[in-house]
Amino acid sequence: MRYLMTTKGGAEADEKLFAEMGAFVEEMTKAGVLLATGGLEPRGLLVNSSGGEITVTDGPFLEAKDVVAGFALVEVRSKEEAIEVARRFRKIAGDGESQIWQVFG
Repeated sequence: MRYLMTTKGGAEADEKLFAEMGAFVEEMTKAGVLLATGGLEPRGLLVNSSGGEITVTDGPFLEAKDVVAGFALVEVRSKEEAIEVARRFRKIAGDGESQIWQVFG
């Protein structure tokens, strides 16, 4: 089962955070759980279709605290395992919010 995890907020980046997150990413990659990660540009683009017309609007669209800052694509055996990976991530990242979405196909 694959899950896309997104994150908002977190601790201010410092050497300790980089070291802990690096170790976590390495562990999850070696275990075959972590398939991809990345940070997201905070402005983004909005592509909207209505009545056959397509519009593209530059962001930002949300308050800074609500912007999705990054993602991880993981492959696990169950939803519970995905939740545990997210719990471990949040313990390292600090205060903030993560969302978990199952990926189909």
